[in-house]
Amino acid sequence: MSNPSSESEKEEEEKKRRRRRRTNPIALFMAFGTKGDVFPIAAIAAAFGGEMKDYRVFFVTHSAHQSLSAHLAKSGVTHVPISSPPVLAVQEDSSHAGSSEPSFSLQKRNVTNAHRQECLSAVESIFGLEEVIAGDFILINFFALEGWNLAELFQIRCVVAAPYVVPYSAPSSFERHFRKEFPLLYDYLQEAPSGKVCWKDVMHWMWPLFAESWGYWRSDVLHLSSIPFTDPVTSLPKWHDRDPSPLLLYGFSEDIVEHPDYWPSNVHVCGFWFFPIEWQFSCQQCLQVAALDSEVHSKTEYPKCSVHVQLHSFLKTDTSMPLVFIGLSSIGSMGFMRNPQAFLAVLQIVARITNYRFILFTAGHEPLQTAVLAAAADESSSFSQRQFGEDGIILFNGQLFCFAGSIPYLCLFPKCAVAVHHGGSGSTAAALKAGIPQKVLMACALWRPRMRFQVPYTLHSLLQSKHVLQKYLHKLLNRMESRRL
Repeated sequence: MSNPSSESEKEEEEKKRRRRRRTNPIALFMAFGTKGDVFPIAAIAAAFGGEMKDYRVFFVTHSAHQSLSAHLAKSGVTHVPISSPPVLAVQEDSSHAGSSEPSFSLQKRNVTNAHRQECLSAVESIFGLEEVIAGDFILINFFALEGWNLAELFQIRCVVAAPYVVPYSAPSSFERHFRKEFPLLYDYLQEAPSGKVCWKDVMHWMWPLFAESWGYWRSDVLHLSSIPFTDPVTSLPKWHDRDPSPLLLYGFSEDIVEHPDYWPSNVHVCGFWFFPIEWQFSCQQCLQVAALDSEVHSKTEYPKCSVHVQLHSFLKTDTSMPLVFIGLSSIGSMGFMRNPQAFLAVLQIVARITNYRFILFTAGHEPLQTAVLAAAADESSSFSQRQFGEDGIILFNGQLFCFAGSIPYLCLFPKCAVAVHHGGSGSTAAALKAGIPQKVLMACALWRPRMRFQVPYTLHSLLQSKHVLQKYLHKLLNRMESRRL
């Protein structure tokens, strides 16, 4: 009977023997999350691929972002799709009431396991049969921590990039528990020499890497030590082989979020990352028209696409009524919009008592679009659409335009008096560049207070009390009216 351990060692030796030597380094970009999380990293990958011709460049992300594939290919970047969804919305499911574990937790665990296995297979297919050379690196965003562990497995340098400050902070008890559980590792990180991974890195963004779920995957699947920076045999800190402090690039302006002294020394604030305007059209005809229209590239006009006649007309007419943009992006898909009918009712009341028009981007959120269709049917007995049309739907006596697609904010925002949005980096940067006030409903807590107009409530809490949202929207519009006068 053969020894399984011996066979495994032979397979590994054969794999090493078959590894090909190469001269071109590999840059693997890995980003997960919503469009706002992924597209800025994809823009960096495309720019890198266009400039660094000696590199082979790959971009790993959700298959839901398939629209990136053609854009990336123009810069010589290979898109590697992963089947996991960008967001898992929290949902109550009474059908599992007798279960010992909530159905959402089970679903999340299954999706996570499959996702990590796909990531391993993807990175293995890129690096597994080739010898790692100088210049190879993996760049990840904060939602792609798989890449950090896989970089360790393949002994490749890892870089981190994000269009916003790390969106989570360590629990208040984290340091105390860490010091108690891993006293030697705590001393190792506290005493780290300059340029090496230190406790500042851990507290700033690395602390999730020490979660048990990562430990199981590291030890059981990747055959690494369950705790980062420790020896897999002795479980002691690797005093003899300290890792360099990872480069962390932030894609925002220091005018919005300052760079404090207590951040790790290898953190760099680079300014906002705007991805190419041609990536921002959901309509192919708009894109084709834009490619021929120099005015679009100068950010002065939206292309006159024959599919979006109503949209173009809405943006061009009634200029005496100021336009308010409302874009909630992934708020719906994340499960935070539980009552879209109430949200539309709020907009209807505000439209009735003000002299403003509104353009609402539904972001393809089906419950919201269903509510829009129902409202349109209530307004007109002749309305018979059962699906959300490409040209959008007009409600509330022509004061609200609901649009399921996307157009460049840099074309739209200069036409708006104010932008109401979820606080994503792209929306925030575009509103700043257009020079218009913005009201941030949620998302990045660090830069939300820095915006001129800010709502001190989340969207969900606002919808629990409709008069609160009416009050704040009305207050904002009154302030805008006084400014115009």
